[in-house]
Amino acid sequence: MNKALLALKRGKPAHGCILGELSLNGNFFCYTLERIGVAIPADTYQVLLNQSPKFRKLMPLLVSEKVPAKWGVRMHTGTTAKDSDACVLVGLAKLPCHTKIYKSQEAFEKLMGALLPFGAIELTIA
Repeated sequence: MNKALLALKRGKPAHGCILGELSLNGNFFCYTLERIGVAIPADTYQVLLNQSPKFRKLMPLLVSEKVPAKWGVRMHTGTTAKDSDACVLVGLAKLPCHTKIYKSQEAFEKLMGALLPFGAIELTIA
């Protein structure tokens, strides 16, 4: 079974958010944004591609011993910390002041296209 290895390297928290960089199999893929205070713990997560009841589309669901599937923590589109309630937002560009990401829809579509061929997906957040 082929496995996708995602790694999220978080930056320092600032201005109510945590900006990060997501890599896929060792290569930079996109930027991430999370909200301070509700961001999930650094850990290794199984990533399940399944239908989101809230968004009504196929999306990555993050699951670990600390974060059960019923919490519904996903990777999805958004540009500011207020767009996230513990979820990881993705974007292809960022503001120099590190409080916003851009081209989120494009990043999400690129991410889904990259992950669909894999039989298993793992995300490590550091």
